[in-house]
Amino acid sequence: MKSKILLIAGDASFRTFYRLILNKTNKIIVLAKKEKYKNLIAYSTINQFLRSNKILTPKLYAHDYPKGIIIIEDFGDLSFYKILLKKKNKLPIYKKIIDLLLKIQKIKPKSKIKNINNESHILEKYSNKHLFRESNLFFDWYLPLFLSKKRALNIKRKSNKILSKLYNRLNFPNSYFVHRDYHVQNLMKVGKKIGVIDSQDALIGNPAYDLVSLVDDVRIKTSIKLKNQIYNYYLKKTSKIYKINANKFLEDFKILSVQRSLKIIGVFSRLFIRDKKKWYLKFIPYTWQLLEMRMNSEIFSELKKILNGNISKRFKRKIILK
Repeated sequence: MKSKILLIAGDASFRTFYRLILNKTNKIIVLAKKEKYKNLIAYSTINQFLRSNKILTPKLYAHDYPKGIIIIEDFGDLSFYKILLKKKNKLPIYKKIIDLLLKIQKIKPKSKIKNINNESHILEKYSNKHLFRESNLFFDWYLPLFLSKKRALNIKRKSNKILSKLYNRLNFPNSYFVHRDYHVQNLMKVGKKIGVIDSQDALIGNPAYDLVSLVDDVRIKTSIKLKNQIYNYYLKKTSKIYKINANKFLEDFKILSVQRSLKIIGVFSRLFIRDKKKWYLKFIPYTWQLLEMRMNSEIFSELKKILNGNISKRFKRKIILK
């Protein structure tokens, strides 16, 4: 019996991944810091819930949660990110990914899901509290890279008054299962199917959120034409209520895209400052492009004024540390 354990590329989390090769059968060992073991329970629980609803997620083979270890099914290394990088005509692939998203959105989410220990895992609703917690990362981690703490705090205070108005404008209720990181690096080609990974942060939220994650994915640059084609395909295939209220749905999409871009700029800044992962800074200029592109409606005029008045173009295009 020959076995081999190989370290494989991780993600932006605190987890470490290994490929266990045993008699030509591969499994993935996931290690987390012991104090973060509940994250692994959440991951296993959400995967189990999705699998019970016919969504392909990794099977759980073994676990020792208190020690921060789980062993799961190996979906291989072929993400749809890698596939799309080599495709000129990307739309057919994105249509399949949208079809899967629509299938996920047909699942009736439960506020309580039984985990592997037969305990209740709470699937929270995406409230304004969550939206602020995420967008505040921009002000708490990104702005201090080149502004004084006092000035960053002042910008945060003014911006949050505006963001509060924007978040309160969201038209559709938080009633859908939201993966929260539904982008092509978290979607794997498994035979002829699409496997979904990294689902531990799922909540119940707005139907536009996962669409934003896919269309305005900061890791892969796509044309405005393709973004519009993906968006329009979703709108064509989704519930009638969103077609009838297309302008309101688009407003939700833009607000959540702005919120998510602020969050991502903050997350990548935190990864650089706290975790010494400098390579995430390279995604920030494109995230700024997405942020500015989505702030093209009058409802964002106040936010644009504050951001443009305090952050110069050179800081948006390239991180220049103070």
